Amino acid sequence: MFNPKYTITNKLLANIKRINSLVFELNQKKIPKIVLYEMEKSAREISTFASTSIEGNPLPLTDVKQILKSAPQHLKSSEQEIINYNKALENINKKLNKGIISLTVDLICSIQKQVINKLAPAFESGELRLKPVFVNNPKTRQTIYWPPDAKDVPSLMKELTEFIKSNQDKIDPLILAGLFHKQFVVIHGFMDGNGRTARLATKILLRNLGLNTFNLFSFENYYNRNVTNYFNNVGVIGNYYEIEDSIDFTPWMEYFTDGIIDELLRVKKLLPEVSLSPETELMPYHKKILEFIRIKGYITDRDYTKLTDRANATRILDFKKLLNLGLIKRYGKGRATYYK
Repeated sequence: MFNPKYTITNKLLANIKRINSLVFELNQKKIPKIVLYEMEKSAREISTFASTSIEGNPLPLTDVKQILKSAPQHLKSSEQEIINYNKALENINKKLNKGIISLTVDLICSIQKQVINKLAPAFESGELRLKPVFVNNPKTRQTIYWPPDAKDVPSLMKELTEFIKSNQDKIDPLILAGLFHKQFVVIHGFMDGNGRTARLATKILLRNLGLNTFNLFSFENYYNRNVTNYFNNVGVIGNYYEIEDSIDFTPWMEYFTDGIIDELLRVKKLLPEVSLSPETELMPYHKKILEFIRIKGYITDRDYTKLTDRANATRILDFKKLLNLGLIKRYGKGRATYYK
């Protein structure tokens, strides 16, 4: 049974109080939906860049944004990794918008499957590992951690998710999310994609903080600013079976909550600076397009001509603006073009 060792230190308690205060403060702000959409898209870009960068992806943020915008057909592995993480993040956000998600082993496996799509053999995709893995020091290349045997991984993962489920009403969501994150890394349940999967699954638990602007939140960015510090805090050294009962989660919990505060302050600073601009403001004719799609499911240019007397060139610009904002997508070609 998973029984983590940690202490609620003065620092950790102060961090939790600060986070709850920041969440309350952010929830009082009223932000236009179109502005929130733009900020959410930016947060996904930052999260995708940061989380994949932590694992060694060399692509800069500017390239990440371009890849997500253009979605090229023939992808290099580094580009595929970007597409995968963003897609997994989008799927999680959609599920979270519908309500609280139960974090199960099956859900974790499905996240890992999305993360390593087209990057690993099929038998390693969405499946707990069947072979041993080792964690090496990235600088010395020497092994510093020997995770549990593959035969013990299913039971350890089940114990972890059952611990989360049975304590959701007993332990502060911050503590619960932090404990999950580190223990997931300790178990190292997959052959590949452990770090990315851990950070995505942790996002699900952090949603229970009750932050209304949660989709603007990108805690991976804090880790990416000092990757060595992140690995030193989240990782362990030695053989799992020799250290499992002595792992102290306290230093990690302090670091983990430091990162949450850092990100909440970033969002807080950003929100007052955001306002509607000609690039983001929707006019009545734009809203007619979106309302028509909401009712019918799609719209064509022919449909739009019945809603407005705008000329052909301006109608093209109207659709282009909504496309650039990511509010609609184009399907078909030529006269068969339609938007959803």
